[in-house]
Amino acid sequence: MREPIKPISPKKSQYGIDPALLKTRVSDLPGMTSLPLKELFPDLPDVIYPGDNGIESIKKATEKALDKVDMSFIKPEHSVNILASHHGFTLLGGEAYAEMIKTIKDVIERKTGCKNIRLRAGVGLRFRETEEYIKRFGLDEYFNGKAIGVAPVDEGIPIETEIGTLYGIKKVYDADWIVHAHNSDVREVHFHRQVDRAVKPFGMSYARIETRSTYHQNLGPRAANFTARAIFDSPFVQKKFAFACFLTALPNGISGVDADNNLYDLNERITKIGCRYYGKMMTLFGQIDECIAALDFPAPVVYVFSGGVIYANFVGANTDLYDLDNVPLPSYTWYTESFYGKDGKPLIEDIPPLNPAIKMCIHNYAWTGYPCAFFSEHIPTVIVGREQAELFNRDPQNINYAKHAVIAEDTEDAMNFAYRATGTKKVVIFDGAPGGLNVSEEMAEFLLKKAPEVSERVEEELLPKWLRQRGITI
Repeated sequence: MREPIKPISPKKSQYGIDPALLKTRVSDLPGMTSLPLKELFPDLPDVIYPGDNGIESIKKATEKALDKVDMSFIKPEHSVNILASHHGFTLLGGEAYAEMIKTIKDVIERKTGCKNIRLRAGVGLRFRETEEYIKRFGLDEYFNGKAIGVAPVDEGIPIETEIGTLYGIKKVYDADWIVHAHNSDVREVHFHRQVDRAVKPFGMSYARIETRSTYHQNLGPRAANFTARAIFDSPFVQKKFAFACFLTALPNGISGVDADNNLYDLNERITKIGCRYYGKMMTLFGQIDECIAALDFPAPVVYVFSGGVIYANFVGANTDLYDLDNVPLPSYTWYTESFYGKDGKPLIEDIPPLNPAIKMCIHNYAWTGYPCAFFSEHIPTVIVGREQAELFNRDPQNINYAKHAVIAEDTEDAMNFAYRATGTKKVVIFDGAPGGLNVSEEMAEFLLKKAPEVSERVEEELLPKWLRQRGITI
């Protein structure tokens, strides 16, 4: 068995414990190994990052992608807002996303002579999060003081759409032109269901809370997708939209950069990637019969990564999140939560349970800033360290998270307790290990056995169906 892959390092943040308190990573414990994703799925494309050329490969790929983009309409006297989202900064540590943003600025300046280029970085519920990223990656200096974080509670601007008035964030649109800088990582597929994934930030990161809440409280997953499209298609946004530039993310890393003046053409390309390659990882995870899930990544509980898949998708892996014929709501979304009664049971029979294969969750390292009590209420949870439990107790969104959990003094004790309580040695570690999975030896054997049949089923049966449902041919 291989040595574990070095996980993504902890980060200093107001949303997480001091990295000095993180004494042990789960992958350091006995019995842990790693699986390169290309060993599971040999057809995964090669990646440029992580790679031998480091961050320079992202710069070159961005420059090459932007060569084909028309910027002739941007004049030296104009202003440009580069729009970013917080999720990109948690992808493989964030360096690749920050480098792409810097390169976009440089290329616009070189090709057009425009100097007034600003960064507007949107967030979700952690309103100060992108301010931390802006400082961590030196974007405040790179943009000459014109880089700011924007939150969904900031001043809004009405946008007239074909379905009525929706609301964007005023600072997002306070320039002559906007550039949509994002990535193809599927992230919250339980919300968007890989429908208009490239367009989603216009209804989320760039929108006021009254509009973005359609995903969470009003219309629910999939049904809310038309709000993002309505905003993007509005005359107000269309007259400002310059182009989009995306990191092409795969479960095993960044394969390149894609840019286009036509967002819907780019959307079709990333839909194929999201269904084919991420679809294989999620379908494989859905084959797991029993496991211990270990959270060990600098992001909120739902957004910790394993094999490019976030934990929120793993808790729903008992259903096919890509199949649009699945009428019941996914196992987990905020909308799904509203269909549970005070007794913790679903109010209607069509709600599937959280993934029953997860016998226990070990919370070794994950952040606050996203409501997660639903997880600890439905999945036996062990929090490592009293400091981490207290951090969640102080978070207004998670005052009940630790109440449904037990606290272990250290990581080894937590895992030993999980082994005894569950009777399984199968472990999946959500620590963002680049290019592979950190798992227990028992889980590695299981996944290696299942991967070939999963790959064949996705290629022959599921992928054609998923793409057909979205109006895309192979």
